Amino acid sequence: MNIILLSGGSGKRLWPLSNDIRSKQFIQIFKDQNGSYESMVQRVYRQIREVLPDARVTVATSKTQVPTIHSQLGEDVAVCAEPCRKDTFAALALAAAYLHDVKEIGQEEAVLVCPVDPYVEPDYFRMFTEMEELAAKKAAALVLMGISPSYPSEKYGYILPADAQPVSRVIQFQEKPDAKTAEALMQKGALWNGGVFAFRLEYMLEMARRHLGSRDYEELYDSYEKLDAISFDRAVTEKETDIRVLRFGGSWKDLGTWNTLTEAMEENSVGDVAMNESCRNVHVVNELDVPLLCMGLHDVVVSASPEGILVSDKAQSSYIQPFVDRMDQRIMFAEKSWGSFRVIDVEEESMTIKVTLNPGCSMNYHSHERRDEVWTIISGRGRTIVDGMEQPVQAGDVVTMQAGCRHTILADTELKLMEVQLGREISVHDKQKFELE
Repeated sequence: MNIILLSGGSGKRLWPLSNDIRSKQFIQIFKDQNGSYESMVQRVYRQIREVLPDARVTVATSKTQVPTIHSQLGEDVAVCAEPCRKDTFAALALAAAYLHDVKEIGQEEAVLVCPVDPYVEPDYFRMFTEMEELAAKKAAALVLMGISPSYPSEKYGYILPADAQPVSRVIQFQEKPDAKTAEALMQKGALWNGGVFAFRLEYMLEMARRHLGSRDYEELYDSYEKLDAISFDRAVTEKETDIRVLRFGGSWKDLGTWNTLTEAMEENSVGDVAMNESCRNVHVVNELDVPLLCMGLHDVVVSASPEGILVSDKAQSSYIQPFVDRMDQRIMFAEKSWGSFRVIDVEEESMTIKVTLNPGCSMNYHSHERRDEVWTIISGRGRTIVDGMEQPVQAGDVVTMQAGCRHTILADTELKLMEVQLGREISVHDKQKFELE
């Protein structure tokens, strides 16, 4: 089975835990069987591996999310990265071409597309096999999963099947209706569109050729910036007449807001949190290294991270995005393929960052033209390479790099350091990468 996990989004509805790099699917807030915290993408990927161990999984994502994908899922996971953000049609066309041209998947094989962030149980993934079989034998050009709705939601698209059979022909789509229309659709037997669908690879390649002018991976990648930003539903699904939908009646949650996210949390607090006995229906997530105390609160969500602090009534938390859109702030925390960093302090001509490197990992060999840097090793052991000279480092060591100096650090164990950047013009764009000889 070929599965494309679609990972996108800017993460603004779950601020301050999410940002342009760390979207909601990367927030480690759910406990796994061992009691460790995992993210939505880690949970979905783990469930796929448990239910469908032979599935070939490719993550389709934006370039900015690739380091976090590798950090959370490992270096071995296949990733098809957009050079810039467009929308789901271009992303899936590129992913289909990647499967055919890079992974050498035959165009007669079925491919199933699934978002990375549904909160579901194993029965959801068991349904993938039936969808794949229908697509492979050309029972329809597109095979969709329809979620049995539990209330007339205005947040989801709707699929109206022709009858009440387990597999039905689709006769209508309705994108995010008002409450009255949603209720009328439910009475007709409409299903929520959960964004899961299957097709033969040749179908998507033909859609790419027809709408984008090419089905070749390299051509699509090179011209990607010029492609139209349009959703797969608008470009393809709403115009396709040969569609079947399978009904799914199991548990399904879209954790797109703080209100819905807290419903899936197994505990009321994560991090260094204390609440007194008069708190009711309060959920707190604290990523800061300081204690957080709540007293006498009801129906409230509190979240604290390096990006900011949110204190909100749970119902009102759904309307956070316009306020976050007006904020102009640098990224304060991010996961990378080699570890993570957290901004500690920002001054007019300096910035202090705490960096954690995973064992065996290293930064890129790079230089900066407009700033000096100082590394102070806090813990662990590793090696620095500065202008080609290698030197072992451990806790207490200090390494200074002048502007223009090529440098990197390699971690033999988990290695933590404080990086102080000094200069009048500190920018993420002031970085030149080099091959390490």
